[in-house]
Amino acid sequence: MASNRRLDTELDFQEAMDQERTVRVFRDDEMINSGGLIVRFEASMVAIQSSVSDLDYYDRQACEFFELRR
Repeated sequence: MASNRRLDTELDFQEAMDQERTVRVFRDDEMINSGGLIVRFEASMVAIQSSVSDLDYYDRQACEFFELRR
């Protein structure tokens, strides 16, 4: 069974990136990305790579990020 953990702090994002956990991104209660890996994060944005050629940047204030654990 999979569980979700909300990513809020710098440490949360760093752990998810280091452990290569897949993440889900929500904006306005709608899932806009699922299954990507965090490749970079800053105070204002998170970069998530979903495939070799798919890199998306998300605003940390406008979105919610969840780590998917299996």
